[in-house]
Amino acid sequence: MSFIEEYKPFLGLLIFGNIENLVLAAQGVIEGADPFIVAGASICLVILWQLIGVFGTKVAMKYSRHIEFIGGFAIFVLGILSMLPLIYYLI
Repeated sequence: MSFIEEYKPFLGLLIFGNIENLVLAAQGVIEGADPFIVAGASICLVILWQLIGVFGTKVAMKYSRHIEFIGGFAIFVLGILSMLPLIYYLI
Protein backbone atom coordinates (compact mmCIF):
# COMPACT_ATOMS: atom_id res chain seq x y z
CA MET A 1 0.00 0.00 0.00
CA SER A 2 2.99 2.33 0.02
CA PHE A 3 2.49 3.08 -3.68
CA ILE A 4 -0.79 4.82 -2.81
CA GLU A 5 1.11 7.36 -0.73
CA GLU A 6 2.90 8.55 -3.88
CA TYR A 7 -0.39 9.37 -5.60
CA LYS A 8 -2.20 10.94 -2.63
CA PRO A 9 -1.52 14.55 -3.70
CA PHE A 10 -3.14 13.79 -7.06
CA LEU A 11 -6.13 11.81 -5.75
CA GLY A 12 -8.68 14.63 -6.08
CA LEU A 13 -7.49 15.41 -9.58
CA LEU A 14 -7.81 11.75 -10.57
CA ILE A 15 -11.35 11.44 -9.23
CA PHE A 16 -12.74 14.71 -10.58
CA GLY A 17 -10.81 14.35 -13.84
CA ASN A 18 -12.52 11.03 -14.48
CA ILE A 19 -15.91 12.54 -13.70
CA GLU A 20 -15.16 15.34 -16.16
CA ASN A 21 -14.20 12.76 -18.79
CA LEU A 22 -17.64 11.20 -18.38
CA VAL A 23 -19.30 14.62 -18.79
CA LEU A 24 -17.30 15.35 -21.94
CA ALA A 25 -18.07 11.89 -23.35
CA ALA A 26 -21.78 12.47 -22.76
CA GLN A 27 -21.48 15.84 -24.47
CA GLY A 28 -19.84 14.13 -27.45
CA VAL A 29 -22.76 11.71 -27.69
CA ILE A 30 -25.23 14.58 -27.62
CA GLU A 31 -23.31 16.40 -30.37
CA GLY A 32 -23.40 13.26 -32.55
CA ALA A 33 -19.70 12.37 -32.50
CA ASP A 34 -18.73 9.02 -34.00
CA PRO A 35 -18.43 6.70 -30.96
CA PHE A 36 -15.69 4.59 -32.56
CA ILE A 37 -13.48 7.62 -33.18
CA VAL A 38 -14.14 8.91 -29.67
CA ALA A 39 -13.38 5.47 -28.19
CA GLY A 40 -10.17 5.11 -30.20
CA ALA A 41 -8.98 8.59 -29.25
CA SER A 42 -9.87 7.95 -25.60
CA ILE A 43 -7.91 4.71 -25.51
CA CYS A 44 -4.87 6.36 -27.10
CA LEU A 45 -5.00 9.24 -24.64
CA VAL A 46 -5.45 6.92 -21.65
CA ILE A 47 -2.37 4.96 -22.70
CA LEU A 48 -0.42 8.19 -23.18
CA TRP A 49 -1.49 9.53 -19.76
CA GLN A 50 -0.62 6.17 -18.18
CA LEU A 51 2.90 6.37 -19.60
CA ILE A 52 3.27 9.98 -18.49
CA GLY A 53 1.94 9.04 -15.05
CA VAL A 54 4.28 6.10 -14.63
CA PHE A 55 7.41 7.88 -15.73
CA GLY A 56 6.62 11.44 -14.74
CA THR A 57 5.17 11.06 -11.24
CA LYS A 58 8.48 11.17 -9.41
CA VAL A 59 9.51 14.33 -11.27
CA ALA A 60 6.10 15.95 -10.80
CA MET A 61 5.85 15.33 -7.04
CA LYS A 62 7.69 18.53 -6.19
CA TYR A 63 5.16 20.45 -8.32
CA SER A 64 2.08 18.58 -7.06
CA ARG A 65 0.38 21.66 -5.55
CA HIS A 66 0.72 23.59 -8.80
CA ILE A 67 -0.42 20.63 -10.89
CA GLU A 68 -3.39 20.07 -8.59
CA PHE A 69 -4.45 23.72 -8.90
CA ILE A 70 -4.03 23.90 -12.70
CA GLY A 71 -5.80 20.57 -13.18
CA GLY A 72 -8.65 21.55 -10.87
CA PHE A 73 -9.03 24.87 -12.64
CA ALA A 74 -9.07 23.13 -16.04
CA ILE A 75 -11.75 20.70 -14.80
CA PHE A 76 -13.80 23.65 -13.51
CA VAL A 77 -13.52 25.54 -16.82
CA LEU A 78 -14.39 22.44 -18.87
CA GLY A 79 -17.40 21.83 -16.65
CA ILE A 80 -18.62 25.39 -17.17
CA LEU A 81 -18.05 25.12 -20.94
CA SER A 82 -20.00 21.86 -21.09
CA MET A 83 -22.96 23.54 -19.34
CA LEU A 84 -23.06 26.67 -21.53
CA PRO A 85 -25.23 25.06 -24.25
CA LEU A 86 -27.74 24.13 -21.54
CA ILE A 87 -27.85 27.71 -20.30
CA TYR A 88 -28.48 28.98 -23.85
CA TYR A 89 -31.18 26.30 -24.25
CA LEU A 90 -32.95 27.38 -21.07
CA ILE A 91 -32.93 31.08 -21.97
